[in-house]
Amino acid sequence: MTDITDLPKLALDWHRAERGVAVATVVETWGSAPRAVGSQLVIDADGAMEGSVSGGCVEGAVIVEALEALEDGKPRLLDYGVSDDEAFEVGLACGGRIRVLVEPVGSAMPVEVLEDLVAARARAEPVAYVTDLQKGRPRLARREAYPDRFRLDRSGVEPDEQTFVAVHNPPLRMIVVGAVHIAQALMPMARACGFAPVVIDPRAAFGSVDRFPGETILDDWPDEAMAALKPDTRTAVVTLTHDPKLDDPAIMAALRSDIFYLGCLGSTRTHAKRVARLQEAGFSETEIARIHAPVGLDIGGRQPAEIAVSIMAQVIETLRKAK
Repeated sequence: MTDITDLPKLALDWHRAERGVAVATVVETWGSAPRAVGSQLVIDADGAMEGSVSGGCVEGAVIVEALEALEDGKPRLLDYGVSDDEAFEVGLACGGRIRVLVEPVGSAMPVEVLEDLVAARARAEPVAYVTDLQKGRPRLARREAYPDRFRLDRSGVEPDEQTFVAVHNPPLRMIVVGAVHIAQALMPMARACGFAPVVIDPRAAFGSVDRFPGETILDDWPDEAMAALKPDTRTAVVTLTHDPKLDDPAIMAALRSDIFYLGCLGSTRTHAKRVARLQEAGFSETEIARIHAPVGLDIGGRQPAEIAVSIMAQVIETLRKAK
């Protein structure tokens, strides 16, 4: 079975099953468009579909165009206005306008390009699907080609008004070390912001299912858990235990990785002692400067949930504003 949330993989599976497949992608929006740029709809030759390009407003028309594209093998660049009434029906206050690119797999969208895209996504490798809206010729590009788009998770048309770049980033993750009160508030916040959170704590009384219902809890020592999780450029790490035996191994592992954020709970005095330990362990000033400590934006929070808000805000700020 294919995860229907992985639409490129679904399109490839349907193509291999000889169902005849077209992929529709939102390439531009104006106003209060129902779906973001990069949203996709996969359609087979019998009209079966998965995904969405408009929340229901124009799917019917897109399916008709997709079926015609499957007949002649040619792409379609469609332009739709979504009325206020149509938008209201799918839960929006007002309408907008969208452009949708329809590409039959095997002609306008070469199978080998789709295969490479699916493989890169399976490896959690950042990749962009790039195509000329007039001439076609899709290809894949690395993150270095469009650093701002990858940093902001922003697909769209380039200034030349012809090149469309669909960003496929690996999922965002948050590793929380210390199953403390702040973590209880932080985990659901992280998930609401699009992160897949995991909490690490070898202390059974802290990292219990009762305290973290439905959460991923690892009871390994932090250095072992970090080695297994393999944090990358899409990972944020937050240490909350106040205990050097638990925090320090995680911090050291994080500093040796490519994570985009590392935040550590503790006062200025606590952090000064932490810095001394890290220096003694051989970490440079530049490496240690990656740490956000005291953790979180200074919003004056005191309660665990308020501190969690400040941490989440700083994580997002670091992700979106990083250069």
